[in-house]
Amino acid sequence: MDYYFIGDPELVIAFRFVGISGTAVSNADDARSAFRRMTEGWDETAGMALPSSEKCQVLILTEEVADWAGDYVINWQLGDKYPLIVEIPGMMGRLPGRKTLVDSIREAIGIHV
Repeated sequence: MDYYFIGDPELVIAFRFVGISGTAVSNADDARSAFRRMTEGWDETAGMALPSSEKCQVLILTEEVADWAGDYVINWQLGDKYPLIVEIPGMMGRLPGRKTLVDSIREAIGIHV
């Protein structure tokens, strides 16, 4: 599995239409559990490790899920490991105070066109 999605139930269905599996979450505990399952390979509900065939290379999260998972996401991104984490806006759009990728790049290189 190359891609996996964690987010709103409606978006999980949309991603399934294009062939990407996912997990629907509705609170911080579910988000952290799903994130740990896909990054660390540990399924908390089953109390066992996932087979390597169920691990992904790119993990797509909504911004809300990334906020719910909090330090887990930040520590994973700083850890230099797979899966890579990609954050996208959720069903309600971009969260207030979030920068776009383009804004971050412009800020980093100091060019505003």
